[in-house]
Amino acid sequence: MKRWSAMAKTFTRLGKDIVMAVKEGGPDPETNAKLRAVIQNAKAANMPKDNVERAIKRASDKSLGDYKTVLYEGYAPHGIAILVETATDNTNRTVANIRSYFNKCDGNLGTSGSVEFMFDHTCNFRIASEGIDVEELELEVIDFGAEEVFEDEDGIMIYAPFQSFGDIQKFLEERNISIESSGFDRIPQVTKTLTEEQKEDVNKLLEKIEEDDDVQNVFHTMNE
Repeated sequence: MKRWSAMAKTFTRLGKDIVMAVKEGGPDPETNAKLRAVIQNAKAANMPKDNVERAIKRASDKSLGDYKTVLYEGYAPHGIAILVETATDNTNRTVANIRSYFNKCDGNLGTSGSVEFMFDHTCNFRIASEGIDVEELELEVIDFGAEEVFEDEDGIMIYAPFQSFGDIQKFLEERNISIESSGFDRIPQVTKTLTEEQKEDVNKLLEKIEEDDDVQNVFHTMNE
């Protein structure tokens, strides 16, 4: 049940990503780079093609309200910083819900900018390794902002600052290098080690936040 719940949450998040990409750049993935990237991620997550097409069609419906990306910042118990990325069509509902989770779990919802500076905003790409020389690729993508390139059992990973996403995506597509998935991350600059009991306190809050339908991603400074 937990696995199915996680999959449903992933599909909901990707559906919102598709809607926002279509609203921003139109329904044609050929001319909308952001939509292309989200569709690749949907394929990587095994999201059914019908779901993808429905989300694109839904986004084209003029009566559908716009989703707005809003970042919430705060502290969990034991001094753990938390960043919450949301996509919402009702910010009043979302902020009320997020605040209630923090309050119920002995945390504090902070003001804008209170913890964001503790995280590096990055982007990443996973590409197929077949026929690719990793060292040669690294030398090329460094020119477009890449900071880390390495191969693992699932392919080649590229990490770069958030603002380099468009340039690296364009470079890979122009080289006909297949992008299997891509995304964004907020990596804590410093993490904090807690006892098992303290971790439970923090995880209680994280679980409540992650279950909310408006929440896309949650990042924290707890050392796992």
